[in-house]
Amino acid sequence: MSASDQRRGSGRGGGASGWHAGGGRARRRLPRVLAAALVLTAGAGAAAAAGCGGPSLESRAAGSASPGAGGGRGSLVIGSAGFTESAVLAQLYAKLLAAAGYRTSVRTLQDRELYEPALEQGRIDVVPEYAATFADFLGAKVNGPHARPVASPDLRATVTALTRLASARGLRVLPAGKAVDQNAFAVRKDFARRHHLTTLSDLGAAKIGITLAAGDECVERPFCEPGLKSVYGIDITGIDPKGVGTPLAKQAVKDGTDQMALTTTTDATLGQYGLVTLADDKHLQNADYVLPVVNAAHAGAPEVAAALGRLTAVLTTADLAALDEQVDAERRKPADAAAGYLRSKGLTRSRGSGGGNSGPGSSGGQRPRK
Repeated sequence: MSASDQRRGSGRGGGASGWHAGGGRARRRLPRVLAAALVLTAGAGAAAAAGCGGPSLESRAAGSASPGAGGGRGSLVIGSAGFTESAVLAQLYAKLLAAAGYRTSVRTLQDRELYEPALEQGRIDVVPEYAATFADFLGAKVNGPHARPVASPDLRATVTALTRLASARGLRVLPAGKAVDQNAFAVRKDFARRHHLTTLSDLGAAKIGITLAAGDECVERPFCEPGLKSVYGIDITGIDPKGVGTPLAKQAVKDGTDQMALTTTTDATLGQYGLVTLADDKHLQNADYVLPVVNAAHAGAPEVAAALGRLTAVLTTADLAALDEQVDAERRKPADAAAGYLRSKGLTRSRGSGGGNSGPGSSGGQRPRK
């Protein structure tokens, strides 16, 4: 599924940052995520390996990312959360790091409550993350599910908070770039033209009753119905529980059953339904920019940051949406989509450059919601 279906857990963070309301992504329902995270112990690595169905992470050598270990710079395991966008990002990371001299592999651990402990323990070395989501995940893990969220729409403040929380757990947060995967709200193009809508503020000012196709949790999540009402003054008359960015949700808007759908900024299929997103001009959504997080002991070398920084410097939200579409709509493998993108940007040269041997389940699937 696309970025609109899972990114990150089955609920985005009950009151924490950038939640994707409704079904399918494992990124965020913080109370549930926290509970799962807190019960994981050092044995989580075995569970994670079992979950991905691939080679056991226990078999990797400790400290194997040290430059020069066994030839080249050593080996790195890149973690993927098992949804399309995460799988593509993991392959991009793997291929760039391979081009920088590391032996790389990709392992899928499905949920943040599995891969985050594995990252701390050095069972995986690098993961693609989302700044606001991960900041609030760690904040809740440290301070409890009812702690005040640390993420905000301010990227700098969010990354500062994330860096502080991650550093205490032996993790290093690398810089964010331009690519962001946030909640977005889409309406029909003709509806937008008829009512002169380009922003959510325009919709609030129009005083039009709106039925919103979203997850059923949207009614209580601050970045969905409550935020649309309180920040923008939008008249939400009902929630049609069709999920986040699902074909059913977008079709309902296309057909006129609903007037707006909750999706994400990397949903590349909106044009197929004649939909367009309205700009979040008052910054309701938090700063969920893509960034790498690494195990500081295993992957904290400057060479790792430099290699991944080459991608961060060029990857945009539109690029990410197009990559998601290649996998979900065109049925390309994440590794092939990643390789083509890197060649197109001049980041790798040959068709064979890059490692990224992925274990089973490293593409597609339900996204852990933010």
